Amino acid sequence: MEEILVLAEHRKGMLRDITFEMLNFANALTSQNRMKVSVLLLGEDNAAMAERLENFCDNLLLLDCPEVANYSPDPYLQVLEKVVQERKSSLILMGHTAAGMDLAPPLAARLGLPLVSDCLDVSLRNEHLEVLRQIYGGKINAKLRLKPFDQYLCTLRPGCFSASVNREGSADKVMVEPPHWSEFRRRFVEYVEAELADVDITAADILVSVGRGIGKPENISLVEEFADAIGATLSCSRPVADKGWLPKSRQVGTSGKTVRPKVYIALGISGAFQHQAGMKNAETIIAVNKDVKAPIFNVAHYGIVGDLFQVIPVLKEKFAR
Repeated sequence: MEEILVLAEHRKGMLRDITFEMLNFANALTSQNRMKVSVLLLGEDNAAMAERLENFCDNLLLLDCPEVANYSPDPYLQVLEKVVQERKSSLILMGHTAAGMDLAPPLAARLGLPLVSDCLDVSLRNEHLEVLRQIYGGKINAKLRLKPFDQYLCTLRPGCFSASVNREGSADKVMVEPPHWSEFRRRFVEYVEAELADVDITAADILVSVGRGIGKPENISLVEEFADAIGATLSCSRPVADKGWLPKSRQVGTSGKTVRPKVYIALGISGAFQHQAGMKNAETIIAVNKDVKAPIFNVAHYGIVGDLFQVIPVLKEKFAR
């Protein structure tokens, strides 16, 4: 294997975190296998984005034209098909995002590539590609070994890798010639913004998350006071969001959001696998639960077995010092 090709993802002129997560992962993988990292950046007037990427890869492939100014599946597919065929990239990486899920299956079908989606990890073992992904709704982590092939296509789950990348040097820039465009059956029209949530929990450095153990909605104010006292953002598990005690935008887990805070404090959360999938990559996890057998303790760095209503005042006093 000689090259890993990463598709840069951007929106409104801003590179998305998943791009740098994939680059961090790709650089770690190439350092072990003597490969190079190439990034494909499609857009219009994309000089600023290219400047951000040039220190994170060996080759920066650029296509600057109006057809790909914004993400649109038809022109993106035509460019990707051309680039992948020409460069013979051994491994093509996309984010397991709305765009990646839209692009990867038809690209794999057009080029006859083996595709593995929603990967938690990818490794190379004696020219075999091995991937880690979840099955049965996240209950089991499955390691799969693919049959030897010249090229592979994988989508990586956002939030599984750090977005920090440290490299020395600058990439070689390669201008990509646009393909002979065929008919676009779908075209980008406009971005329609979703209604803004009250807070973005994915951007928080410290999260205090409350679960079913809170008992009733009136008790959430106690946790909210604790979160405010330590400069944290309040989040929750699915039962709390389902009951309407906190908005859905605050839910952590497979049916909520994936978070990577520096500190995650779980209060009264049993820690079902769906919840763990959304927070287990936090730098430090502190769990408080009355049940010593609660699954949350399997991923927690620090655990307190006790009544959260007795523990919160103590934690508040200690943290507030």
